[in-house]
Amino acid sequence: MKEEQMTFKVINDEGKEVECEALFTFESDETNKNYIVYTDNTLDEEGNTKVYASIYNPDEDETKLLPIQTDKEWKIIETILEELQNEAFNNMKGEE
Repeated sequence: MKEEQMTFKVINDEGKEVECEALFTFESDETNKNYIVYTDNTLDEEGNTKVYASIYNPDEDETKLLPIQTDKEWKIIETILEELQNEAFNNMKGEE
């Protein structure tokens, strides 16, 4: 069974259109906002895949990605990413 990838295009800081892949979305009970975590599949200096996050409204026909503005929101996203990373690592260890 192949999981369908959701891709979309964004305009980067240099005005270029870049294709991105949605990794996951979630709604926070703390902030009552919806977030999307995505990647453009590029790597940083250390070889890690670059990951971005934005606020979005799933009820809008044309989705607009809005910047995350508070440290509290970033902490929520970082916690979820850490949990997913730990889960993936533990699953990999279990396969050995």
